Amino acid sequence: MRIDTLHSRGLMRLATFADTPAALVAQVDAAAWLSLAADVDASGGRLISIWGDESRDGTLSANAAYAVEDGLLWVRLSLGNAASGDGAYPDISALFPCAARMQRAVHDLTGLRAHGASDVRPWLNHGNWPADYFPLRQSASGTERFESNEADYAFTRVEGEGVHEIAVGPIHAGTIEPGHFRFSVVGEKVLRLEERLGYAHRGIERLFERTPALAGHRVAARIAGDSSVAFAWAYCMALERALGTTIPARAQWLRALLLERERIANHLGDLGALGNDAGFALGLAQFSRMKEDWLRLNERAFGHRYLFDAIEPGGVARDLDPQQASAIVAQCEHIEHEVHSMRRIYDDHAGLQDRFAKTGTLTPAVAARLGVCGLAARASGSAMDLRVDHGPTPYREIGARHASDERGDVAARVALRFREVDESLRQIRAIIAGLPPGGVAVQPDTAHAPSFGAGWIEGWRGEVFVALETTGDGMLARCHCHDPSWQNWPAIEVAIIGNIVADFPLINKSFNLCYAGHDL
Repeated sequence: MRIDTLHSRGLMRLATFADTPAALVAQVDAAAWLSLAADVDASGGRLISIWGDESRDGTLSANAAYAVEDGLLWVRLSLGNAASGDGAYPDISALFPCAARMQRAVHDLTGLRAHGASDVRPWLNHGNWPADYFPLRQSASGTERFESNEADYAFTRVEGEGVHEIAVGPIHAGTIEPGHFRFSVVGEKVLRLEERLGYAHRGIERLFERTPALAGHRVAARIAGDSSVAFAWAYCMALERALGTTIPARAQWLRALLLERERIANHLGDLGALGNDAGFALGLAQFSRMKEDWLRLNERAFGHRYLFDAIEPGGVARDLDPQQASAIVAQCEHIEHEVHSMRRIYDDHAGLQDRFAKTGTLTPAVAARLGVCGLAARASGSAMDLRVDHGPTPYREIGARHASDERGDVAARVALRFREVDESLRQIRAIIAGLPPGGVAVQPDTAHAPSFGAGWIEGWRGEVFVALETTGDGMLARCHCHDPSWQNWPAIEVAIIGNIVADFPLINKSFNLCYAGHDL
């Protein structure tokens, strides 16, 4: 399916963005909601996100965003007035399994329900707010306080001789975010894993409504600290489209530079942690040292180790001076040499390869069915990468390249990280060599009619998506942010089957998914 073929289907077009990535925002009825979902699925497209909202006039809407051949399709289904409508929209989880948890979250936040859905258990509401309280409805302020009353969750039980359950979390021994994992096992072999997340919900989407549009990038950047650049860029792209703002070419190239530095920092950290989880402490020590050097240069060049607030509406917060540009190029050469040395050690280490190979396998067919995206998808045979397929100008001009692996196991996800580090180092050098002259920021004009905007960026973990609607007075009527962990968390439940419990930390780390970005 292509965006340029949808104009003839009688959709009510709300906004169109022809620049890369192309996007169409359209109003649909219930029949078109279902038929478009079926057509996207049949043509090999993917579901990106589902969310709900209530406008200031009380109109309820269900929203879905899809990745199609030539860009992004955002559809809105009006469900009538909050006072009279039943808030039901057609379930699409039979077409896109990753929709199931999103639809459950939509109900918890807005009261909108997916008609026909087989799984209607709460997702974000753990029993700590009333069943008839929906924090994103206009009748709620989002600041209400309720007595904690954690409810039991209906985990799926596995019955049989010798089957027992192991409950892990939500509080863990390490300094990690909260999540509950319920294993059904025979001996050490895992028969089933079921996840219970939602413990890190912070009311981010309601916070956007109280934040001036030109300051929203600061909120977006703090959704997930390891993806601050990706979320900030996706937010700024969405806002700039809504306001009709064109940023300077140099700012666009600097954004790409920041995104690749964020990608490498995370890959370096993961490669060390994966070695450590397999009992190879030297890997953790060496990659931690490399990551620390990388982060220190981030601070010197851009003002923050994790690049918070380096991207802002209209461009970037600061230019790159020639001295720091030279330092970055020199660091790329140094890091590349060190990473290659460590890769030879990882590849030749029999103990590591024994732990990595055939552990936590996610086949290409299952990954595609679950809608897995980003690095996890590329390690299971997919070649999709927004930088290559729909990337902003810098990526097209430097010739961004796909990297993928067919094996789908921990070994593949480790190998892909090594290859992506190589490609990102190449891209950083090409970006600095091709940096166009000129300014790095313009001032967006918020005196603009209410409008829609969408941003879509390939973060280090996968696709980060932001959809927003402006009010016309410098504020946001709605801002929805989506982390790729929504698609990828269910994949871990499949990848662990048949493995032993002791391999779960290694498999989990090989995906390295986000709780906070997922829970919002």
